[in-house]
Amino acid sequence: MPYRSNEDLPAGVRHHLPPHAMDIYREAFNHSFASHVGDLRQEEIAHRTAWAAVKRSYVKLGDHWMPRRPDA
Repeated sequence: MPYRSNEDLPAGVRHHLPPHAMDIYREAFNHSFASHVGDLRQEEIAHRTAWAAVKRSYVKLGDHWMPRRPDA
């Protein structure tokens, strides 16, 4: 199901990502979810897409997600 706000995201996402990364996750999830209506794996695909979107802009260093450097 689409997420209306970052507070609605799964706990694993809310407790690990910084606010901007949560925005990226939510927007990517919602877009992917809407694009895969009727697919039995709709939610799985949306979560995978959302994490991929976060990983384009953020990198995990230890236990923290940090913005990627523009030249990285």
